[in-house]
Amino acid sequence: MTQDIKIKISNLTKIFGPKAESVIKHVDNGIGKDALLKEYQHVLGLSNINLDLANKNIEVIMGLSGSGKSTLIRHINRLIEPTAGSIMIGGEDVIQMPMEKLRQFRQQKTAMVFQSFALLPHKTIMDNVCLGVHLQGVKGDEAVKRAKKWIDRVGLSGYENRYPSQLSGGMQQRVGLARALTCDTEILMMDEAFSALDPLIRSDMQDLLLELQKELHKTIVFITHDLEEALKIGDRIAILNGGELVQHGTTQEIIMTPADDYVKDFVKKVNRSHVLQTKSVMTNQKPAKASSSIAVKETDSVDSALCEMLRENADCCIVQDSGGSVVGYLNKKDIAEVVKPLEA
Repeated sequence: MTQDIKIKISNLTKIFGPKAESVIKHVDNGIGKDALLKEYQHVLGLSNINLDLANKNIEVIMGLSGSGKSTLIRHINRLIEPTAGSIMIGGEDVIQMPMEKLRQFRQQKTAMVFQSFALLPHKTIMDNVCLGVHLQGVKGDEAVKRAKKWIDRVGLSGYENRYPSQLSGGMQQRVGLARALTCDTEILMMDEAFSALDPLIRSDMQDLLLELQKELHKTIVFITHDLEEALKIGDRIAILNGGELVQHGTTQEIIMTPADDYVKDFVKKVNRSHVLQTKSVMTNQKPAKASSSIAVKETDSVDSALCEMLRENADCCIVQDSGGSVVGYLNKKDIAEVVKPLEA
């Protein structure tokens, strides 16, 4: 089934420099980031990006520092003007919007959570969370009511009258998330939102985001340089390298079929049995010598399936879909072959 596309990015190119329009022809002809800087003293931010981001998905954009991921997300609400290309959202090209319409789009359709928290230090937590809805025109008791709902939801009840300096880093990021959710926009953009947090707090925030997404079903564009984070929260992952899109796919596709050596280098140290689902590993043929079997779900991890096989001393897994129909089979040999680490 074809997914509903929320954000359609087409031929998006960004060149930083005073004569970007005059050097774009060299990018169109295939010049890379390093060569563009060396020969023309311009920086290639994005090179001809074509990317469809699905409605109500968590779409992760990842890559190393300088890959273009933060540049890309800032084009969605046009905080950065592109050199060429279009971004279609709701039948309208954000790049062509006049300024007044763009302001309305930013206020009503998108919200953003930043790595640096971006809280006003002289304002209370309640005032910080109300900031977005105040810009939307919601004032007074209604704004406070909406803010209170999300302050409670992210676990900060009782902190409404505190100031950001009185909160830990993890708590401050919860404030930033509550502020974005209070705006109730269709699109939530998160730029390295959890990367400044300690590992345990970061994991808690990832769990909170996944819990909220089950309830809200928003289109979330999440920027990260951390593959483990991407695999944990992403429905689909887009990987950038040097301003170019090198692969866009599900977590299963990224792990099973990396597009090139750059992606392979990212995924080679991943615990594949923990990430891969049984549907990615199963075969259609039932093992001939299987004397005992157990049933597992197609969305179960290979790790959990193997644990069940060992616990029950079974030779084979029967893989079932959500309706209980048999869709494939697994045995220990198949698992061992597929989940072995990729060659360097």
